Amino acid sequence: MATKPLIWALCDDRPGNASQVRGVAESLGLPFLIQDLAYTAAAALPNYMVGASFGGLTRDARVNLGAPWPDLVIGAGRRTAPVARHIKALSDRPVFLVQIMFPGEPGIEDFDLVAVPRHDQMPKRDGFFEVTGAPHRLNPGNLAGAAHAWADRLSSLPGPRLALVVGGSTKRRRFTPEMGHDLGRRAAAEAARLGGSLMVTTSRRTGDAAPAVAEAVAGVPHRLFRWGDPGDNPYLGFLAVADAVIVTGDSVSMCSEACATGKPTYIFAPRAATVRKHGLLHDDLYAAGHARPLYGPIDLDWSHPPLNAADAVAEEIIRRMRLGGAAE
Repeated sequence: MATKPLIWALCDDRPGNASQVRGVAESLGLPFLIQDLAYTAAAALPNYMVGASFGGLTRDARVNLGAPWPDLVIGAGRRTAPVARHIKALSDRPVFLVQIMFPGEPGIEDFDLVAVPRHDQMPKRDGFFEVTGAPHRLNPGNLAGAAHAWADRLSSLPGPRLALVVGGSTKRRRFTPEMGHDLGRRAAAEAARLGGSLMVTTSRRTGDAAPAVAEAVAGVPHRLFRWGDPGDNPYLGFLAVADAVIVTGDSVSMCSEACATGKPTYIFAPRAATVRKHGLLHDDLYAAGHARPLYGPIDLDWSHPPLNAADAVAEEIIRRMRLGGAAE
């Protein structure tokens, strides 16, 4: 492509989807336009009923969806698929459609690249591109910025500092208070053994396991940020200044972001709280050397290449669209 492409990033009200889309767009190293999508009740209909249309969008969301049409559209999740397909149908020139995660069969042939997680074990087919984990927005630049912003605020914690990132229950598995206490106890024991401290953050899904985690880490130097606490969320700062990361295995995004640090990364995944798909992801991360299971003592003397599927997807877009030098 002789000129820089016009890129639209379709971002809806699901933060995880929007983060993946923006992560890929940012990894391209090119200007892009965020198209904020808001939905009506019609978007809940199956995609085979919605078709290639803007029918599931609010009137305000449709305002900026017009000519000049983009050369590249990046979306994620089932509800963005009809929008992307309709953009392609309306355009008077070729539009390269990128979909993160499989959106379902209706209209799948309209997409030029579908980035599917390896742990989903999708059948091989033209246009599909397998990635490890989920795309995200963590990169060396913003991790360095977070380290600078949080270094002084966390300087009172003795090193080595272990980040403890706690997710929680999923649709099919419950993260119990007993699991939370076990995790906190293990993390606290390692911090004590190493003579260091913990930086603990919980999520909305931690629920009634959050007090159990807090109780278990109370005996060691620590900083605890519970979901909903006032003030700046230190999540990125914790990852940036940590000497090692412990993360629960219930979230593809959290595991992927923990592995973006390049630091020793340990996954806590009780069998009773782990669905098969997440277990497959953990196995992929272990096999590639990005993480280890939280079984025995934590070893601080190893590292791994930072993991971000957004970079892999961006490189594949550049290759397929022949955007040589785009990310330079």
